[in-house]
Amino acid sequence: MVTTEGDIDIRLYDETVLHRDNFVKLVKGHSFDSLLFHRVIKDFMIQGGDPDSKYAKPGEMLGEGDLGYKIPAELMPEKYFHRRGVLAAAREGDDVNPEKMSSASQFYIVWGTVFTPEQLERFRESYGKRTGKEIVMTPEQVEAYTTVGGTPHLDGGYTVFGEVISGLEVVDAIQNKRCDRNDRPLEDVRILKVEFVK
Repeated sequence: MVTTEGDIDIRLYDETVLHRDNFVKLVKGHSFDSLLFHRVIKDFMIQGGDPDSKYAKPGEMLGEGDLGYKIPAELMPEKYFHRRGVLAAAREGDDVNPEKMSSASQFYIVWGTVFTPEQLERFRESYGKRTGKEIVMTPEQVEAYTTVGGTPHLDGGYTVFGEVISGLEVVDAIQNKRCDRNDRPLEDVRILKVEFVK
């Protein structure tokens, strides 16, 4: 992925075959070329893939664009979870999308935060009280969230289907951009092109 901030190399997971094949199809069709990272939240994630962002005017609100179809969820939170650097599919909320089906084109790359073991435990407890949902973590998840960081509250809710293997410094540069109140960078961060290398 060649961006205005530098290159990001991503490996797609074979186990999430529907998301992998869809992403490859979009790459081969140049669907991501010239799109923006339209939603950037520091210490959380960077999001792109909105087809409406290609010709968006400065300050225009983005995030509703799509390609007219959804991808069935491929949730594997014990294996593929929201540690820093993973690629995941954006989607509409549970209230209108209880099946957790993914957007055809919108994706995000996780940044997140690094937790101490105590912070992670407090987070699990407060999240459980707030939502009524218990977060159960594997030792691998605990290890990742207390060393490289991530966004554990998204686990099991969004399909993780790849990871950054080179260019995390580019993701860091993007997640540090100044943004407007809609989380759109004040200065456009554009995906110039995405190439598939087998």
